[in-house]
Amino acid sequence: MQSPQRYIAHMDLDSFFVSVEVLNDPSLKGKAVIVGGSRERGVVSTCSYEARKFGVHSAMPMKKALQLCPHAILARGTRGEYSRYSRWVTDIIAAKAPLFEKASIDEFYIDLTGMDKYFDPYQWAIALREEIIEKTQLPISFGLATNKMIAKIATDMAKPNGYLFVQPGMEQTFLAPMPVNKFSGVGEHTHNALKEMGIFFIGDILKFNINDLEKKLGKWGVDLYAKAQGMHHGTVHSYHEAKSISTENTFQENSADMEFLLRELVRMTERVGYELRQDQKLTGCIAIKIRYPDFETTSRQTTINFTFSDDELIPAAISLFHQLYRKGKPVRLLGVRLSELTNHALQGSLFDNPEKKLNLYKAIDDVKNKYGKTALQKARVVKKGSI
Repeated sequence: MQSPQRYIAHMDLDSFFVSVEVLNDPSLKGKAVIVGGSRERGVVSTCSYEARKFGVHSAMPMKKALQLCPHAILARGTRGEYSRYSRWVTDIIAAKAPLFEKASIDEFYIDLTGMDKYFDPYQWAIALREEIIEKTQLPISFGLATNKMIAKIATDMAKPNGYLFVQPGMEQTFLAPMPVNKFSGVGEHTHNALKEMGIFFIGDILKFNINDLEKKLGKWGVDLYAKAQGMHHGTVHSYHEAKSISTENTFQENSADMEFLLRELVRMTERVGYELRQDQKLTGCIAIKIRYPDFETTSRQTTINFTFSDDELIPAAISLFHQLYRKGKPVRLLGVRLSELTNHALQGSLFDNPEKKLNLYKAIDDVKNKYGKTALQKARVVKKGSI
């Protein structure tokens, strides 16, 4: 039996952070706007298309960006609003899509394979895009193709605020005229090596024998040859099955000692925060679980601004604990869980003293990686005292 034709849509909110800033302040519309950190040591998170015309791009040092575009308006960012709009778009997609993956705070893959029996996948994606724009007023682009790689490249070609369908069988024709560094993973070193081989465009790759590419570039050469043919086997991972990060502790002796319980709570929250950062994720939801000696188990969760920072996770965990705990009753088990995980931890950290915070957590995690997870802990975890 023949496999159904694959259809994958990739949807990406255009200059998401800037778009949210413009909605909150319409006077910014049509102007060069940069969202990111401080003028001296910050990094560009995203920028408007008006700023891009001057060569500004994401991950660029803010100082350089302002040299290129000195008249740009610098927005420090309102992260709570970004979280709210991201969830809004996610909810719209979840209500319509048979299977979708939230790749980051502003990026989604939708698997429409087999659905062409019931509707035109292209028209369905157009209708979904129109609904998102109508409800949220956010610009969004999409690409539709037979796999994730082509769909993402199609989205890039469709921007700003457009859409593009690469029909089945047209993958090689679509890719051939593009520069070879259009493929993710082709950095400066690889790009220079390919140019020395006479490979400037993706179509040039297929002029070579695959064995020659493997000799020159190793396994990456084989992978590049497959990509140039438009082949990619990545699957859409259901957002509803996204993994959570959790930890729990069953105490040797039941305890109603508030000081002890809060110390344990902080220790466990630090632990899941560390795991979160190691996975390069953000979390948008934290939950607390309490089990009593009679095995009665209660839990409570709350949505939070997407973060990976202990100094945001710990207060949320403590607040939930105080809401949930039946004061004076001994506790048998305590647990902490992070869910609503998404990528782009760096972006999510750009708005609250980014340089200090990034350097701080990198230093802390480097110590933990070298000497063990308990090598550094909050003072309240290892010393007695009120929280």
